[in-house]
Amino acid sequence: MSEQAILVYGTSWCPDCRRATRVLDQQGAAYHYINIEDDPQAAAYVVEVNKGFQSVPTIVFPDGSILVEPSSRELQAKLVG
Repeated sequence: MSEQAILVYGTSWCPDCRRATRVLDQQGAAYHYINIEDDPQAAAYVVEVNKGFQSVPTIVFPDGSILVEPSSRELQAKLVG
């Protein structure tokens, strides 16, 4: 995994996660998808950064910024920068 990759925390059943990865793919963004259903540490991280909620997608960018459940427009704006 590239150090510059975006981290996308999600679940298999989340339609917003699929939409977010579709936006990332369309923009050609490098990302690593982490299914929190399969990774207890990742699930705990998501709960920690979301003040007790398991909100997905939680997207962590190389600059340390985080978007939680962003709209397609919000995610595209962040990627374009």
